[in-house]
Amino acid sequence: MSKDNHNDVSSRNPMSLGTLPIGKLLLQYSVPAIIASVAMSLYNIIDSIFIGRGVGAMAIAGLAITFPLMNLVVAFCTLIAVGGATISSIFLGQKNVARATDVINNVLVLCLIHSVVFGGLCLIFLDPILTLFGATPETIPYAREFMRVILYATPITYVFIGLNNLMRATGYPKKAMISALLSVAVNIILCPIFIYVLGWGIAGAAFASVCGQFAAFIWVTIHFCSKSSFVHFKRSNRWFTPSIIKRIYSIGLSPFLMNVTACVVVVFLNKALLDYGGADGNLAVGAYGILNRTTMFFVMVVFGVTQGMQPILGFNYGANNWERVQKTLHKGIFIGVAITVLGCVITECFPETISKLFTTDSRLIAIANGGFRIYFMFYPVVGCQIVIQNYFQSIGRPAISIFLSLTRQLIFLLPFLWIFPRIWGIKGVWASMCGSDLLAFIVAVATLLVVNYHHNKKYKKPQPANA
Repeated sequence: MSKDNHNDVSSRNPMSLGTLPIGKLLLQYSVPAIIASVAMSLYNIIDSIFIGRGVGAMAIAGLAITFPLMNLVVAFCTLIAVGGATISSIFLGQKNVARATDVINNVLVLCLIHSVVFGGLCLIFLDPILTLFGATPETIPYAREFMRVILYATPITYVFIGLNNLMRATGYPKKAMISALLSVAVNIILCPIFIYVLGWGIAGAAFASVCGQFAAFIWVTIHFCSKSSFVHFKRSNRWFTPSIIKRIYSIGLSPFLMNVTACVVVVFLNKALLDYGGADGNLAVGAYGILNRTTMFFVMVVFGVTQGMQPILGFNYGANNWERVQKTLHKGIFIGVAITVLGCVITECFPETISKLFTTDSRLIAIANGGFRIYFMFYPVVGCQIVIQNYFQSIGRPAISIFLSLTRQLIFLLPFLWIFPRIWGIKGVWASMCGSDLLAFIVAVATLLVVNYHHNKKYKKPQPANA
């Protein structure tokens, strides 16, 4: 067998997760995930640029108001997608392909149920929800117009995201990357056409996003319907299994709560920005939208690393290969920190350049620049905290992962958000976020050291007398 053919077989067979070198596996799994994550982040950024320049500064503020609701949309999807991907990896590590197939079947059913229930409820109560999230009479028309399109398409979005996570976890990282790139490419092509040529405004950006997700939805569905895929849909396997559903929810609870708490926090952030932004309160919300898009670009790159780590960690943890689990974690932390260090350098050195990509409004640019200087002060440690949090999720320790996700987005941030703005005004809003990043990092590292110490102590093998 030629070298190329061997590599192709390795990439299709998840059993190689227990044998190939960790560095090679991280390249094989993380690079496609990073490329996909970067592409997804870029298309969010490009959407915001098209909206800011093609519709206006107030539309950017309206888009920022939709972030909490978008987080909720993602939350109910990742609850299934991440839990299903982790469990399928663990089953494959135990060489139980039949149970891994059961997981895929159950994920599809849960995605459809969640999308119909959640999407329908949000459409019914859309205006009250947006008002709760900080929409004003000036911004709610833009937020409503954008979210209506997104919510009608939740079944497509959920199945695409759910199956794409499973595609990566079952040994097809490159195909998972292609599905994400396909979604991005279609969106980027259609977005300027819908906004500028057809004049659909902010709704045009939403329609372009849905079209991209539909193209990716077709791609992943074909993959799991094909019998040539290592794991694929089978009518004979279980489609609604209470024991599997319970495990999916248990492990998926961590990213779910992370997104829910992000939603809650954005509500408080928007209120603080409106209160302490004075006459420019709506623009301060828009500035946070610019900062949010920027920070999510680097966070999504780190998530790409953790997505690549997840099948490696899950498989080797299921196979009781602790040494390979730890090697994967250490390499992941190094890469994650390197990414957020780069993010800190870029945003601290070129805040105005970044702001001008999104808008030409001088007041909005000035507010965003001040936010960049403070918000990204402790950003280098964020990469480490995210990797550690996802590590516990990947090895089936959801309680620890949930705790760590809450420290950064809720436990530390909300008290800071209540105290700091009273002292420093709008600067205190940005300071509350960077302060919570620092404390969450310290707690994550301490938790990792304690848990690993007890694990090593419990499973340490006695050394031979002549060692």
